[in-house]
Amino acid sequence: MSPRPAPARRYAVTALALGLLGSLAGGAWAGARPPSPPLGPATARTTRVASAAGTETPLAGYAVQSSAKVTDSPEAVSSPGYPAKGWYPAGPRSTVLAALLADGVYADPFFSTNQQKIPRADFQVPWWYRSDFSVEDTARRTYLDLSGVISAADVYVNGHRAATAADVTGAYTRHELDVTSLVRPGTNTVALRVRPNDPNADLTMGWIDWLQPPPDRNMGIVRDVLVRRGGPVALRDAHVITKLAVPSLASADLTVKAQARNDTGTPVTAEVTGRIGATAFTRRVPLAAHETKTVAFSPADTPGLHLTSPKVWWPAGMGGQPLYTLDLTASVAGTTSDTAHASFGIRDVRAPLDADGARQYRINGRKLLIKGGGWSPDEFLRWDRGYAEDRLKYAVDLGLNTIRLEGHLEPDEFFDLADRYGILTLPGWECCDKWEGQVNGSETGDKWTEADYPVAQASMAAEAARLRDHPSVISFLIGSDFAPDARIEKTYLDALKAADWPDPVVSAASDNSSPRLGGSGMKMTGPYDWVPPGYWYAKREGGATGFNSETSAGPSIPTLDTLHRMMTPAELDTLWRNPDDRQYHRSPSPVFGTLKIYDAALTGRYGAPKSLADYVRKAQLAQYENVRAQFEAYGRNATDTSKPSTGVIHWMFNSGWTSLHWQLTDRYLDQGGAYFGAKKANEPLHIQYSYDNRSVVVVNHHHTSATGLTARATLFDPDGTQRYDRTVTGLTVPGDGAHGTALTLPSSVSGLSSTYLLRLELTGEDGREVSRNVYWLSTRPDTLDWSGTTWYYTPTTGYADLTGLASMAQAPVSATAATRSSDGTSTTTVTLRNTGSGKTPALLTDVHLVDARGEPVLPVRWSDNEVSLWPGESVTLTATFRTADLHGSAPGVRVAGWNTPERTVPAA
Repeated sequence: MSPRPAPARRYAVTALALGLLGSLAGGAWAGARPPSPPLGPATARTTRVASAAGTETPLAGYAVQSSAKVTDSPEAVSSPGYPAKGWYPAGPRSTVLAALLADGVYADPFFSTNQQKIPRADFQVPWWYRSDFSVEDTARRTYLDLSGVISAADVYVNGHRAATAADVTGAYTRHELDVTSLVRPGTNTVALRVRPNDPNADLTMGWIDWLQPPPDRNMGIVRDVLVRRGGPVALRDAHVITKLAVPSLASADLTVKAQARNDTGTPVTAEVTGRIGATAFTRRVPLAAHETKTVAFSPADTPGLHLTSPKVWWPAGMGGQPLYTLDLTASVAGTTSDTAHASFGIRDVRAPLDADGARQYRINGRKLLIKGGGWSPDEFLRWDRGYAEDRLKYAVDLGLNTIRLEGHLEPDEFFDLADRYGILTLPGWECCDKWEGQVNGSETGDKWTEADYPVAQASMAAEAARLRDHPSVISFLIGSDFAPDARIEKTYLDALKAADWPDPVVSAASDNSSPRLGGSGMKMTGPYDWVPPGYWYAKREGGATGFNSETSAGPSIPTLDTLHRMMTPAELDTLWRNPDDRQYHRSPSPVFGTLKIYDAALTGRYGAPKSLADYVRKAQLAQYENVRAQFEAYGRNATDTSKPSTGVIHWMFNSGWTSLHWQLTDRYLDQGGAYFGAKKANEPLHIQYSYDNRSVVVVNHHHTSATGLTARATLFDPDGTQRYDRTVTGLTVPGDGAHGTALTLPSSVSGLSSTYLLRLELTGEDGREVSRNVYWLSTRPDTLDWSGTTWYYTPTTGYADLTGLASMAQAPVSATAATRSSDGTSTTTVTLRNTGSGKTPALLTDVHLVDARGEPVLPVRWSDNEVSLWPGESVTLTATFRTADLHGSAPGVRVAGWNTPERTVPAA
């Protein structure tokens, strides 16, 4: 977010493997006192460590307990056989609070204000993490590989201190401890005394104003702790540098690099061999005692590393996502000493500044408009691969191509999934805490001390090494709201250079500069709260020009199904009745604590809500039209010759908890107006209306031109009376995001009501409909007070009159549905028809797949949804989902719309 006079910002997370969604709830909260421990020992199961050289085994889990309750010495706690009586079991990647939630200590923190009842004082002291592992063969060397410690930890192995918290500090740093001399045959113990986290004092993770921050502030271990085995020579830092011929894509040069390290006190010669596909290579590497050498293979010495006709990796919608694999082995005297592996893709990323100073990304020589969303992990940093995969599939379904991660950089599996699905990622450091404390003036975050610079450099080095081979990663943002100063910038850039970082480095997500990198080419001008749809078309502030790194119209009220899962009846009553009341599920920020601005617009444009259901139905219309306009405006302006748009990140893609703002999909993966507005706007070939000049344009995101198109625009009163109709044939629109103007609607139409509907239809050469878009508009425009613009919104001084929608007659919609299943996946086909005998259309008809109890089946991917039908019109939709998510129930389809009564029909 942009600079502002008072602290008011966001908050986020990373991971554990505990199961999807419902795993949060447990037993009832017992009151404002420390949690009662379980009765018996809670020692995590012993991890059996493989003996083979080159293996790495993650610790399977821990027993955890507050240091306030542990009176034994660290030497005793870290010794095998210690009873750990009354300790809590924890997963292999678990914050303290995540473990307590999984153990049922507290009630679901995502419901109501339960989280407020969790005593924060319990997490202001260190907590012990204890795990046992067994080793059969101690002839090999043994290492502990630690990362993801929040915020720091003293490390003990078998009663001996292996590292101090001064060394193992920072959520992103990586530490390898040689514990060969401490390990013995049989059971071994590692214990970590984890320090409390303070995002303003530590280079870790915080939540700013995204959600109510967790009481433990995410203290714990959120990435795997690995036990590595090896021989005398270790292979580390294996990676592949790719150079693709652009624009021909006809060849690529690969350079393989790794560090060979002699961990013994005598000289050795290692045989390093490798393979990529059919290309094999080898080299003898003499190493002095404790010497490390860089081993490199390139086309100059290995011709097979010059590839002709390489398999090129593309973002989703632009091509395929092929990946290559590197395998390396170091042998000494004919015996394997270590192995290393890496997956990589071949692609070229460049991001120069355009003539207006905006950053313009090019993938494999082709320009693309970055269309993305801000990613939030789970609030308690619990990692669930399936849940992450479902959200990334949603991103593809929405036509997005990018996810931005502001801090809270997810585990390796996240980037593996992004590679697989073709979702570009923009990782970077976060704002509004210690990461920018040195440069952000009076905002939160302590100034840096000398001890922080090596932690920052180690963090950058570790993340660069982890992310550089992922083709989905296209940049690293070393600043967010602010750019680093010269010393911090050098700290980061030196680490990136040493890691052979291949992609553009950006100084900030805001319009700031750093000494060496210069201007960011990005803007962070908001808005973050409600603005009208027409706002996005102005080429100023947050409007569709340049690269907007985080922006949206703020609140995103979820569906009734989700609201009932997250709030009490009393809270729901307050939600729609009292705009000035603070909403716990919005934000801890004083700026974003209420829905006052949003509710005023909802009432001003649509009329005062009459009930919770009426409030939610109006919210879905408002969110559909606003999110659609945001993406449509940026899409239309992408190929403009003057001040084009180059990127937009919707703030946000999702929320880490049950939220009332900043989300295209909610915590439970339900979909409403915001989701389907984005999906409509990002169609590959799309017809749309321009709020600024009334033009009807066609945007073509395909690579090839679209020819022989026919565009039709029709205006209606809310009762269905037709007032205007025009058809234009023979349209041709170039590809790669270009647009063509089909027609411009007249400034006035005789007899048109103050509230009116616009139906746009685009058909191909074969006469089939390829895009359809329906708008609800007003002859009275929204008016903005640009002079009153703040960092988070521009005030609206006059609202469009959409109250005429309330007069629409009921429109009956029939529905028939059937489901077929195969290989664990089901597809429900739904046909909707407006069976009304009059002229009134059925506006924004929503279809939800439900189980026998009437609850949504989620996740689900619809071909289209929230559709509008005129009398006699029909549409066939498909919904794809996991058969197991029905839990043995027969599926049903619930149909409801703005002016269509709700009904559910069987879909078996």
